[in-house]
Amino acid sequence: MARGLLLIPCMRKIAIIEDDSEQRLVLKGLVEELGCEVVAEGSTGLEALEICKTHRPDVVFLDVKMPGKDGIEAAGEINRLCPTPVVILTARDDREMVKRAAEAGAMVYLVKPVREEELFPAMELAITRFNESLKLRQENADLRDTLEARKFVEKAKGLLMDKEKLTEGEAFSRMRKLSMDTRVPLKEVARGLITALEAKR
Repeated sequence: MARGLLLIPCMRKIAIIEDDSEQRLVLKGLVEELGCEVVAEGSTGLEALEICKTHRPDVVFLDVKMPGKDGIEAAGEINRLCPTPVVILTARDDREMVKRAAEAGAMVYLVKPVREEELFPAMELAITRFNESLKLRQENADLRDTLEARKFVEKAKGLLMDKEKLTEGEAFSRMRKLSMDTRVPLKEVARGLITALEAKR
């Protein structure tokens, strides 16, 4: 990297999982030159998840080829159990590997030998993509909750209209007032009403 290209240290916490000790040492040196802290190192995919759980790095570098469990399998575990931005390290640019890595939740991949000027952009891109992924997951979860809540509200409203001979507006107003009076979310009020009203059948 041309000196002066990165003027502000990135101050990221980094974990490196690489079974080749020499390459791990080189990568550690490059990362530290950027002003980042290497908080943990490992040499097997089996160590990767535990390292992410224990040290909570901002980014984890995972080599693809490791004994026991490869980097892509480890990335999948990390994505499911301890979401962390992952940069995959690979010896060759393989389309099938890239596809597997993306499906496992890896955000970026680098072809070895890693060049110094690639590191900072790769880390920042991994973090950006990871945050976008988390936001999308949350939006999807919120949408599912909204649809589920609507389903319960509509069912409870229909039962109230049938049992209490209310109009749709009256049924909804009663549910909303009950929610406000009890400070219980409308979805939970609806679920309670469904249970109570169906028991009267």
